[in-house]
Amino acid sequence: MKILIWLTLCLIWGTTWIFIKIGLEDLPPLTFAAARFVLAVIILAFIIYLQKIPFPTNKRDWKLLALTGVLQFSINYSLVFWSEQYISSGLAAVLQAMITVFGLVLAWIHLPNERITLLKIAAVLLGIAGVAVIFIEQLQINSALAFAGCIAIVIGAYAAAHGSILVKAFGSNLHPAMLVFWQMIFGILPVIIYALTVEGNPLKLNWTWKAVVSVIYLSIFGTIAAFWFYYWLLSKIESTKAMMISLVTPLIAVVVGRIFLNETLPAQTIFGGVLILASIGLIVFRRKKIATEDTENTELDLRSQEVG
Repeated sequence: MKILIWLTLCLIWGTTWIFIKIGLEDLPPLTFAAARFVLAVIILAFIIYLQKIPFPTNKRDWKLLALTGVLQFSINYSLVFWSEQYISSGLAAVLQAMITVFGLVLAWIHLPNERITLLKIAAVLLGIAGVAVIFIEQLQINSALAFAGCIAIVIGAYAAAHGSILVKAFGSNLHPAMLVFWQMIFGILPVIIYALTVEGNPLKLNWTWKAVVSVIYLSIFGTIAAFWFYYWLLSKIESTKAMMISLVTPLIAVVVGRIFLNETLPAQTIFGGVLILASIGLIVFRRKKIATEDTENTELDLRSQEVG
């Protein structure tokens, strides 16, 4: 089940890129993001009401929701949408992959059971290298605004990683739907204010059918389903393994772009993809091997005790 959810998240977040690209053809970035999250909040409100999902009951939970909402939605998403006006999507993908690096360090601080190991470091660096290989032709900074965009993406990656680690460390008692709902409530207000102030009245924008479909897809699948699954998965597996999804999604995005938008597939995609898949396998299969060895050692100890 966990593997299926992990793969589903890779597919969902890998396809959100194409809908973001389509939507941005007709809508300005922050209004587009705000519309996505407002619709998601409305849908989630109905789900919570119908399923009678309980609200948080203590101050610690409310503080966690407010803080992670700002980190995940106010900071991360705002900076990503703003930055992609000035840098390529490929460069953004590489810098967003820093989520795994920050997650590795923050997990070591907040989650005592998740140690930093040489294997994890090697896997994360290998995955980032794979993403960089795929988009190597786009790794250019041509202006001061592009440089600022790069810094903003990295800050957003840190915010997203920190939000995830805090949820895993302190939010295991909260329902995933409630987590996403209140995070957006606390986090999207700055996005809405900025969109209205800078980009104007949303009712006067070019709401084509493509823009509407993009908003709906990103709301239902890219936000509600994705974060619901992600927070469930985060409570079941190590945070590093969950955050490795951010290394796979750019690869899927490139393939999906080639299939549905007839975009050029970089010649080095296969090599980069091999590096990414190797980084995933390095953690997944190695951990299974270690778990097997630990089981065998435990059985040997028990046998020796019985003999003794």
